[in-house]
Amino acid sequence: MQPRHTSSPFRHLRRATAAACVVLMSAAHAGELKLATTTSTDNSGLLKYLLPRFEQKSGVSVKVIAVGSGKAMKMGEMGDVDVLLVHARKMEDAFVAAGYGVNRRDVMYNDFIVVGPANDPAGLKGGKDVLAGFRKLSGSGSKFISRGDNSGTDVMEKEYWKEIGIEPKGKPWYVSAGLGMGEVLTMAAQMPGYTLSDRATYGAYRAKTGLAIAIEGDPKMFNPYGIIAVNPARHPGTNYGDAMKLMEWVTSKEGQDAIASYKVEGEQLFFPNYKAQTAQK
Repeated sequence: MQPRHTSSPFRHLRRATAAACVVLMSAAHAGELKLATTTSTDNSGLLKYLLPRFEQKSGVSVKVIAVGSGKAMKMGEMGDVDVLLVHARKMEDAFVAAGYGVNRRDVMYNDFIVVGPANDPAGLKGGKDVLAGFRKLSGSGSKFISRGDNSGTDVMEKEYWKEIGIEPKGKPWYVSAGLGMGEVLTMAAQMPGYTLSDRATYGAYRAKTGLAIAIEGDPKMFNPYGIIAVNPARHPGTNYGDAMKLMEWVTSKEGQDAIASYKVEGEQLFFPNYKAQTAQK
């Protein structure tokens, strides 16, 4: 007579533990979304205005990690975040082409401006040519505070210096801060000096810093923002489902209208520009 095999209680325990792990992993994703974004969208107050609307509608809680665009994309490459809202188009395209991101969409735009002390010691006020302004600034003796953090703003600033053939690094008037936009605006007010800023963050910091616009209106200072989901094929652990919910909402009529309605002291700071055909797989 063959002995009867009975199931081990440990086998049941192992199965139950495995099932519990699956449930816990799913729960960790459901309703939690990690968004890496620029300090400009955070410092300007835009996200505090937009995200509660999305969270209420979707039930998804968004964790904002505000860093420069370059660092945000590094986090995306590592799979440490689920979705990016950034403003460095060449870097964004390279990120998608390398397979780290999918479904990039245009979201909105504003522009860059050069700001500085109200008494304008470098004589830049009223300028419309950013390259001419940078050239004049380099010989003025006035301080220039750079983000120095590989953000979208920092990348654009470096492009301007490159175009006029000046390497500012190491010059006594050039300060590389390695900080976010709000902190750099504060530094520019304290030193005092000039800096390149997105218009939205400047709008949020204008009253507290007393800085004035020196250069604006150059087409070279156009500043578009894109949203990109981290590629789930490369990083299966990311929360792709909720990333796409955010992307769908922010490019929907409701989301685009919310962007347009955000103002500081009566001034619109971001302009929606999503078009369906701009979505990239």
